[in-house]
Amino acid sequence: MVNEVVHYLRCAQGGLFVDGTLGTGGHALAILQHSPATTQVIGMDRDPEGLAIARERLKSYSNQLRLIQGTFGNLKESLSTLGIREVDGILLDLGFSSFQIETPGRGFSFQGDDLLDMRMDQTQGISARDWLVRTDEKGLIQVLEKYGEERWAKRIAGKIMAYQSQKTIKTTGELADLIARSVPRGGRIHPATRTFQALRIQINDELAQLTAFLEQFLETLKPGGRVCLMAYHSLEDRLVKQAFLRLERGFVDPLGIFSPTRPEGQPGFKRVTSKPVMASLNEIKKNPRSRGAKLRIGERAGGVF
Repeated sequence: MVNEVVHYLRCAQGGLFVDGTLGTGGHALAILQHSPATTQVIGMDRDPEGLAIARERLKSYSNQLRLIQGTFGNLKESLSTLGIREVDGILLDLGFSSFQIETPGRGFSFQGDDLLDMRMDQTQGISARDWLVRTDEKGLIQVLEKYGEERWAKRIAGKIMAYQSQKTIKTTGELADLIARSVPRGGRIHPATRTFQALRIQINDELAQLTAFLEQFLETLKPGGRVCLMAYHSLEDRLVKQAFLRLERGFVDPLGIFSPTRPEGQPGFKRVTSKPVMASLNEIKKNPRSRGAKLRIGERAGGVF
């Protein structure tokens, strides 16, 4: 939803923007193309290969661009290292890119037979292959239920553990085939979809990174600054929705329980749209992956709504 991002970030006004999920630079390019020449963009991503592609793609804007290899969960610290305290807008696109899916050796997709890795930064952490070797059945069930919302979690975990007692699962095709033979197949969704989602979230600590971002992003926005968060599955979108509501209504206690009344004065944050912005039918035709995207927009108090 590039057009929507450009619109809600108010790129035409210019300023200092952060693309916390730079990928190969598509959104950052659009921001720069629709902004005054004085605009600056800080691009962050944990994937060094994606950063290299983005640097080349955006080289004509090199004087307006600063790139950081890192996670958006460390946004405040990363900005501090650059001597920056506040920005005019922040974007997170929480999906993973076509580049990551299509690049051999990354192991994100079950459409082919690739090494089972799933790390966004292959220099950090352990691969999905190694994690499956180290975890036990109980731990695997918890991950499949929590991060994949998989109804067949126990059956899939049991089949994986039984298989791995004889042979290590090394490839995406091997894992996808095992899952497909373990559970009933119905509808358009491949039986391995939720398992692959759950493993990717676990391997990359994605929800913890998002939670850390949601706890600090408001401090990094100027008054009137906006945040655009694009989520693709219910777990991420639920976290964003609940965080926006808490910030708008005011905090009550460390458990995040909502207050029945607002604290004195106006809240420091407001949702720009009460419901998420969805991709248009025209965009879905061009990019089927945008079908499930939900874009939520918020603004720090002090701006014009």
